[in-house]
Amino acid sequence: DRIKYMVPTKIFIVDDHYMVIEGIRSLLQNEKSIEWMGHATTADSCMAYLKLQLPDVIFMDINMPGKSGIDLCKEVKEKYSSVFVIGLSTFNQQSLIQKMLDSGASGYLLKNATQEELMDGIATVMKGKTYLSIEAAQSLKKVKNGDTPVLTRREKEVLELIAEGLTNIEIAKKLF
Repeated sequence: DRIKYMVPTKIFIVDDHYMVIEGIRSLLQNEKSIEWMGHATTADSCMAYLKLQLPDVIFMDINMPGKSGIDLCKEVKEKYSSVFVIGLSTFNQQSLIQKMLDSGASGYLLKNATQEELMDGIATVMKGKTYLSIEAAQSLKKVKNGDTPVLTRREKEVLELIAEGLTNIEIAKKLF
């Protein structure tokens, strides 16, 4: 529906590094399908902004002074469930990616992301699906030897559908 009427996706960024904010802004500024709403450099200023206006997607740094992006993501999702959060980090750590997703993030991008990855991430989360950059997805797949959980055939089927980016509703329809 969004594409039919060409309503731009409203983007906001929370990061304590001005260069990162400017970098992402400059990568997205000429995209007709994107409306840049602005930025916050702290969790508090982000929450204050959200009381006034709601973006569609927030790019959120994980490692910030004061409150971590993981805690901020959880707070944003509790108060504004319609806002999609994409975690941003220089770290490709499995535990950080998982914590961010567990806090309600719809995606995870590394700060070395290309313009194409940013746009793919936005488009994917706007469809209600999860977006992981290639490096983040590879990091999540790495499991130490001996730590591999034993999955039933059904659990494997569900996991494969999740990996394909299907939503819970789509998985339910496909399996039942």
